[in-house]
Amino acid sequence: MQTFDWDSISVRVHGKRRFLISGEFHYFRVPKNMWRLRLRQLKDAGGNAAATYVPWLIHEPKEGVFTFEGEPWLDLEAFLDICSEEGLLVIARPGPYQYSELQFAGLPRWLVEGHPEILATDLAGKPRSFFSVSYLHPFFLERAKRWFDHVCPILARHTMSRGGPIALVQFDNELTGIHEWFGGWDWNRETIGLGRIDGRYSRYLQSRYSDIRELNTAYGTSFPSFSDVLPLEGRDRTTDAERRRVRDSMLFYYGSIAEYAGILTGWMRERDIDTPFCHNSANPGMNAHFRETMDRAATPILLGSDHYYNLDQQWEQNNPTPQYAVKCFISLEMLQLWNCPPVVWEMPGGSFSEWPPITPTDFRAAHWLHLAFGVKGVNHYIFTGGPNPPGVGTTGDVYDYGAPIGPEGEIRPTYEVMRELNRFLTDHPWLVEASLEADFQIGIDWNQSRDGAYFNNRGEHTFTPADAWNLLRKGIVTSALCGSRIPCGANLSSDTLLNRTALPLWISASVCMERSIQERLVRFVEKGGRVIFSPIIPNLDHDLRPCTVLLDYLGVPPPLRNEQPGPRLSAGSLRNIHINQQLFRCPLPRGAEEIAVEERSGASAGWALQKGKGLALWLGLQWFHSQRAHSDLIKQFLARSGAPPPSAVCDNPNVWAIIRGNGQNRMVFLMNLFTEPMEAGLKVRMLDNTELKMGRFNLSGMEVRAIPLP
Repeated sequence: MQTFDWDSISVRVHGKRRFLISGEFHYFRVPKNMWRLRLRQLKDAGGNAAATYVPWLIHEPKEGVFTFEGEPWLDLEAFLDICSEEGLLVIARPGPYQYSELQFAGLPRWLVEGHPEILATDLAGKPRSFFSVSYLHPFFLERAKRWFDHVCPILARHTMSRGGPIALVQFDNELTGIHEWFGGWDWNRETIGLGRIDGRYSRYLQSRYSDIRELNTAYGTSFPSFSDVLPLEGRDRTTDAERRRVRDSMLFYYGSIAEYAGILTGWMRERDIDTPFCHNSANPGMNAHFRETMDRAATPILLGSDHYYNLDQQWEQNNPTPQYAVKCFISLEMLQLWNCPPVVWEMPGGSFSEWPPITPTDFRAAHWLHLAFGVKGVNHYIFTGGPNPPGVGTTGDVYDYGAPIGPEGEIRPTYEVMRELNRFLTDHPWLVEASLEADFQIGIDWNQSRDGAYFNNRGEHTFTPADAWNLLRKGIVTSALCGSRIPCGANLSSDTLLNRTALPLWISASVCMERSIQERLVRFVEKGGRVIFSPIIPNLDHDLRPCTVLLDYLGVPPPLRNEQPGPRLSAGSLRNIHINQQLFRCPLPRGAEEIAVEERSGASAGWALQKGKGLALWLGLQWFHSQRAHSDLIKQFLARSGAPPPSAVCDNPNVWAIIRGNGQNRMVFLMNLFTEPMEAGLKVRMLDNTELKMGRFNLSGMEVRAIPLP
């Protein structure tokens, strides 16, 4: 029996570890007589899989009329047969949504235009967009189930277990995006059952609160029953009562996504699809949207992310900048903490906008920085394009996307970059099981990346979850990389943390942290772990109720914002460290060593305290990286925490050095993600702890260079 599975290291095909190198290949857009040739070109470029949407709108053009034959672009089974003959795995994406610049994002016109009652709405009942549906609306589910009745049996006949090429099936596409990109969460009254005691929202609230009086106390309201409670949205809420209400609405919404995912995957299983399931987070910042989906899944889901750096001129950047790289790094670490190999389901192979362009230099830099950060699978979106079926495209009659193989079969420079990547992986097969050589851990709190939805405004609080998420990315991780210190992710919500005491753990902490996490961190320190908290220590749980587990353990009050005008921070030999955000002060706990101070007032801004078998440190600085002193501060606190010496030291802070190894082989990646050439000297620590001077390297602009170590 042919098998496809995975662990946190890589995917496995027939039990053998493999890089998953896929190309997005829309059978309905590539001329049928070109399928085999272009699939072979995909293989020649190193591809071992092809991913394709199966668009509902072209296969059910009229309500109740399903067609998978006739026109060349409808012949799904012929495409699957050719993939099998060419030895390529297939990642099938039957929706219901496809997006991919199709009309109505891949849903049939008759469904969306003929049944406006299924549209996702805001709280006032206004549709989010003309094609954004309410996932759990009963009529939408009825029609989606009928679509699955027809498409799933076709896919099931071609799964690996039946001798076919389909290794993975994706349920829907970029869940939540179709709502959030158009204003917010879905509050379709029929879907969530507003005003009904048996409605989804009422039942959810009843499960959260013992009775309506408890809810009213939390919300500061006087609702007579759960059926009278309305959801609430808004990032800039100023009171904790409002924040609790918005947070409950958020948790309900993400729970509904998990329910929808369970329905779709359940239908697929009922229709004999026996492959594992996968899904794609729409961008690095949306991974945590799927916490409930991953936790509640009946079978493991291979979650990956989409990592675009340029889709049009309104994008944050038009090439792979350091800021983009940090987002990708944290995204890949988060996926691995879910026991998924770091996979990017949509790695930009081009862009739907012809300007700004995707250049070969940028394309290469994006792929090699992902190799440095440990990616084990990519799907080039897209590998090749061609004419849209009549009347279904939104970006012209030809879907070009600037792909490595053009719509007329023209080979573009990015294709050669793909081939270079294949040669590199072929020459270094051990990289498939390589891991990051890290100096310390960063705590990943799944709440922080999404809590800005209700806690963007600080109000009476000094440091919010949104602040903490920004500090993690723009401060701690960036300063560490610029200072040749390499972090790895640690799951604060899992007891596996208790077995990872060898490396110190840096926590970007806000005013609130789940009680279970606070208690786990106490046990971590008691077992000999070392924790650095910045810039505060939480005093609330995530329901914004008092929770002082950590404060009580450390014997301190909550840190306070420093009110000294023009504060000056010193730590050890570092003087007047640049404060571009906030500085906090906190009394020294009994028996603690002061290691940072606000010079003018003499208030403590950092200390180290021995607790149990471990060590707790605190640094009261919120910052975004801008000065070398920020990197020096990172290095100083890591040294005080007993972190191991760095694996690689680069003397140019603008060039990042990352080492990956598997115990026998090692490789250092030097990353220059600026357009200007850079020169850097490099030293590495060998496995026997001796230091090897590697010499000086000249890197061109936007170059990531891989250097095997002896």
